[in-house]
Amino acid sequence: MGRRLKPLARDLGRILEALSGMIFLSIIVAVVWGEYYAIPALVISGMVPLGLGHLLTTRYPDPEDIGKLHGMMIAASGWFFVGVFGSLPFYLIAWTVALDPYGGPLAVPANVVTPTLAAFQDPLNSFFESMSGITGTGLTMTDDESVLPRTLQWWRTFIEWVGGVGVIVLTTAILARPGSGSLTLYESEARSEKIHPSIVSTVRTIWWIFILFTFLSISLLWLAGMPPWDAINHGMTGLATGGFSVTDGSIGAYDSPLIDFAMIPVMILGSIAFPVHYLIFQGDLRNLYTDIQTRWLWGYFTLGSVVLIGILLLNGTFETSQVVVTNGVVLTGFAATLFQTTRYGLFQFVSAASCTGFGTTGVGDWSPQAQLTMSLAMFVGAAAGSTVGGIKLIRAITLIRGTAFRIQGVFYPESAVRYINLNGRHLSEIELSREFEEASIIAFLWMLFLGIGLAVLLLTIDPSFTLENAIFEVASAQGNVGLSSGITGPDMPVAAKVMFLFNMWIGRLEIIPVLVLLRGLFDTFDLYR
Repeated sequence: MGRRLKPLARDLGRILEALSGMIFLSIIVAVVWGEYYAIPALVISGMVPLGLGHLLTTRYPDPEDIGKLHGMMIAASGWFFVGVFGSLPFYLIAWTVALDPYGGPLAVPANVVTPTLAAFQDPLNSFFESMSGITGTGLTMTDDESVLPRTLQWWRTFIEWVGGVGVIVLTTAILARPGSGSLTLYESEARSEKIHPSIVSTVRTIWWIFILFTFLSISLLWLAGMPPWDAINHGMTGLATGGFSVTDGSIGAYDSPLIDFAMIPVMILGSIAFPVHYLIFQGDLRNLYTDIQTRWLWGYFTLGSVVLIGILLLNGTFETSQVVVTNGVVLTGFAATLFQTTRYGLFQFVSAASCTGFGTTGVGDWSPQAQLTMSLAMFVGAAAGSTVGGIKLIRAITLIRGTAFRIQGVFYPESAVRYINLNGRHLSEIELSREFEEASIIAFLWMLFLGIGLAVLLLTIDPSFTLENAIFEVASAQGNVGLSSGITGPDMPVAAKVMFLFNMWIGRLEIIPVLVLLRGLFDTFDLYR
């Protein structure tokens, strides 16, 4: 193997070792719930990446620093192979569940292969579920998540929770390799801001914040009336803005306004950048409004929710003549309609804009205007440096303010020296041009692959689905959101599944690292000679 491929193999091996640790840790859940048939499947699932990871790290142990090229290739290949090997628990448990003659007293289900579980006997479906989980997307191949074994419910939640922070962040925190190589890997996972000068200290601080918020989220949902197991799973996937659920109807299955409104702050917590959380913990509360992304986030969530609620009201989506009782208050007529519309519209917009993907009601039959409004929210996403997908707010801000800056420049003499303040930075025209170019490239590539995904979907799906349904679904996949208009499922055409796998992969890594990896694979001889 060439000299430059050694760091790639070594770090990929470390990522696979971290994944094996996650799988082995999940054996505890199988034991607690009495799903003993899952234990051999988890052991095998963990041994495969552990063996391969150990082979790679021992054969190529040289602690060479890596450059930007290798950092992107490691990030892209690492996420891909985590998706591949993370599918093993789904696939193997789907085949071993029938081997348990009794099932434990808490097993769900006991020695029964349900149609939902049988879907994972198809390796492509297992891979889809794994990639959807680790990228924090939340689109699923299941028909009814509630009948899955608790072990698989946990595995879906666990990979989304870890994927929310990042596979590279997890690996760096555990293996604690100092040096510029860790910084390169950190930045290749669509992150830029550091909390501490040391990358290892930064990622460990991120994890402490994330774990603390996870306990707070679980507690809040439990206090709102969600059963403990459900609160654990939804607290983890909600904060990670992942969206996997343990119920068939997502959050809507509880039919509880209190739970709906309790979930909204959990999703918003996951939408704010970790460095801002850290500064707030340090007592600097001003960042809730001085940080440009956070300030725009409040306005973005508010304005978008108002627009969506207005569209739903105008279309009479939730118009009702029934009596609505909420927390002992009886609502009738327009008051009931307004409450229902606000409840569902606010939740769904925050779920879309935060790239969480929880649902409280079906959106496939919403008006085209409502679906396209949510598609735009999924395209933008929330703050960079958080757990969300999309192009990120900072890039949208850069494009908006950069465009305005360029237009204003027409009215100044050519000799004028101009600067722009962007998130506390005083940028010259040259510096702004560099950032504007980066934001434009990401936005262009996002739209390009959104169009490709849309074309594949329209050519393969049932023609009963509308154009806005298809746009919504592709935006959800590439934005790592997970909301569905009803297209995604085990009966989805193979070509559409493969396209969505690619959309989810590139969406999580902001496209460029994946293109760099593919370029390297197609041009290996030129690259390494």
